[in-house]
Amino acid sequence: MTLDSYAAAVADLDPDRGAVETAELVVTDDVLVKAFVLGPDAAVDPHEHADATNVFHVVEGEPTVIRDGEEEPLAAPAVVENARGAVHGARNDTDDRAVLTASIAPLN
Repeated sequence: MTLDSYAAAVADLDPDRGAVETAELVVTDDVLVKAFVLGPDAAVDPHEHADATNVFHVVEGEPTVIRDGEEEPLAAPAVVENARGAVHGARNDTDDRAVLTASIAPLN
């Protein structure tokens, strides 16, 4: 038994080029932690959460993170805070998969 909810959740995720696969890692009344596995040339389209903070944790690969019109390629490990209302997303410009988790709190 392990306390880790990450490894088993993403082990079998292998998205095709241009595709994103997801797994919910933690779901409680006040927080959601979700893994996003981006295949090559895949993207999580920019969006916002008006009532929640979203924190990206880059755990594998080198995705380009987007926040409020700024873009920055980041290598794992990296952490990016997306404040309430910030428009944020990510894309994978590499030929390898990229994995980031997104923690969203509070949940309404």
